Amino acid sequence: MKHISILTGAGISAESGVKTFRDHDGLWEGHDVMQVATPEGFEQNPELVLEFYNKRRQQLKNVRPNAAHKALVDLEKHYQVDIITQNVDDLHERAGSSRITHLHGELMKARSVSDESLIYDWRDDLRLGNVNSENQQLRPHVVWFGEEVPMMEKAIDILKQTDMIIIVGTSMQVYPAAGLIDYAPKHTPIYFIDPSPSITPSRHVQVFAEKATTGVEKVVKQLLDLSRFKTGSEVIQY
Repeated sequence: MKHISILTGAGISAESGVKTFRDHDGLWEGHDVMQVATPEGFEQNPELVLEFYNKRRQQLKNVRPNAAHKALVDLEKHYQVDIITQNVDDLHERAGSSRITHLHGELMKARSVSDESLIYDWRDDLRLGNVNSENQQLRPHVVWFGEEVPMMEKAIDILKQTDMIIIVGTSMQVYPAAGLIDYAPKHTPIYFIDPSPSITPSRHVQVFAEKATTGVEKVVKQLLDLSRFKTGSEVIQY
């Protein structure tokens, strides 16, 4: 069974109504990024940071997966699919995708401020005084600026063994996520879906200059049609 790696960013969730954190003026919902998305900001004003993510969490409860999220699930009928997302929402999970790697953490989880391996499901507001059994304060399970991306190695391993790549709703211009495709085997076919694509088509790159909901449906249809042409248990080379 062929393996597809899908890299998703804010563009796929925007169509569900998930706000992108950063406004046109560079502020995150009226806050400087250093105030609400750095370890230093949390140390200086933890109440502000917790409330910022509480609002994001409440908003997430009021949105639903869109056609793009749902279409990606259909690929699992004929392909081994790994989704690597820069998004902290849970829309891929709620759509039904089964293998998801969150590069930047998950909004519906919290973790210990002292031990990042202690992670807990958390769907309610997070306050000062919310602690684990070791009496350690909890914080959003989100990777802040200046922190390491703990799931990066797993994502690299996935890309090293992929047969195809689908990129949806991300410019692939921000590192370290932007460097992931460099780990894929040479000449891996890439399907790039974005209203303002940052790359040009080539022999191995198909570009769909459109929004996620329409572009993903086209790519999924193309790949499902391709899967019908098989030799034994393998999709023929293309």
